[in-house]
Amino acid sequence: MFKLSFCLVAALMLASVYADNINKDAVITRSDVLPADPEGNYNYAYETSNGIQAQESGNPNGKVGSYAFVSPEGEQVALTYTADENGYQPQGAHLPTPPPIPEAILRALEYIAAHPPQQQN
Repeated sequence: MFKLSFCLVAALMLASVYADNINKDAVITRSDVLPADPEGNYNYAYETSNGIQAQESGNPNGKVGSYAFVSPEGEQVALTYTADENGYQPQGAHLPTPPPIPEAILRALEYIAAHPPQQQN
């Protein structure tokens, strides 16, 4: 009886590993691509079977887009961005944010703004 139980447990473990490996290989489930026109405008979007989504539209002046995926921890990660003459500007809840400016520094900046230095001739 022990041998039968051991074989059954081993078979279940192998099936679990095999199922995990199958899910790691993603396939594209949707793909929309509009190649660049003579003015440089383009557009693309795609989705994969493991939850990755991406889209972008652009022209010579800049581009906007977004992408999303599921992290290894199982959390949904989404990011939107703009890229233009002002640089790359991402936005997403997972991105770090700077700490708040201390109150003393804010007061000092307000004082400097209210009392600009005198010009010496």
